[in-house]
Amino acid sequence: MSSTYTSVFILQGIPGFESSHVLISIPLFVMYILSLWGNLLMVTLITMEPRLHSPMYYFLYSLFLTDIILSHTILLKMFFIFWLNDNEITFISCFTQMFFIHCFSSMESGILLAMAFDRYIAICNPLHYVSTLTNTLIVKIVLALVIRSTLIVIPCSWMASRLPYCMSHQIPHSFCDHMAVVKLACTDTTINSAYGLTVVLMVIVFDISCIVVSYGLILRAVLRLSTRSAKNKAFGTCSSHISIIVLLYTLGLFSIVTYRIGHIAPYIHVILSNLFLLMPSTLNPIIYGVKTQEIRTAAFHLFTHVPS
Repeated sequence: MSSTYTSVFILQGIPGFESSHVLISIPLFVMYILSLWGNLLMVTLITMEPRLHSPMYYFLYSLFLTDIILSHTILLKMFFIFWLNDNEITFISCFTQMFFIHCFSSMESGILLAMAFDRYIAICNPLHYVSTLTNTLIVKIVLALVIRSTLIVIPCSWMASRLPYCMSHQIPHSFCDHMAVVKLACTDTTINSAYGLTVVLMVIVFDISCIVVSYGLILRAVLRLSTRSAKNKAFGTCSSHISIIVLLYTLGLFSIVTYRIGHIAPYIHVILSNLFLLMPSTLNPIIYGVKTQEIRTAAFHLFTHVPS
């Protein structure tokens, strides 16, 4: 039996800015629409255009689907808070949301790592690109990422759900973030905090380290190319990926650090957490759509009904 003493939590939204929730919701709603339609468009293009049926675009397909799920998990309840002042969230719903948010944010990091591996094979070993990244291997990689994210996040949500919440039920956040909820428990939460930090380090440090190694090898291979045009083309294929990596991990690290530094206003935690989770899902389809010739061509064919 769970040791909690509450059946509901109260999500405060953005603490200190409750009177401005409707105004704040406007840019968030714009982000939501851009994220939803942008990612759905990318998924449609990759599904319909045979020329996009290649390893890189299969990983992008997984990334766009992850972004759709992640933005829905966060924003739908947030709009209820901001527009209808419906701040209550049930105990089960809160920990379910916590699981989905952290699971799919881990998935996003893993997919970016897989895409770095894809770019490494494409640039450093192009003759064996298709034979190495077979459809079977891609499915195995994506399944491995799903299993990794699920196995490391389930204990976070489960351990948090077993804590006694017998004092404040007011979560100073716009969604059920792990640390925001755990801090409400009326018992020692050292194990929960330590495991949460361990998960973060396992995902971010491991993924960043592997991405840095991949791009180090890519850079060495590119610098060995004989012509400037070949170098520019190689760098061009990686620019979109690098942009998203820098954005995601910069926001993520700021969000993590501020949670563990005292005297930081709660609204800063909330804003950074929202940006970390929502900005990449909004910008991914825009960046890849603008910078990737094949996607632009597929979009042109789709909207002009020109046979491909």
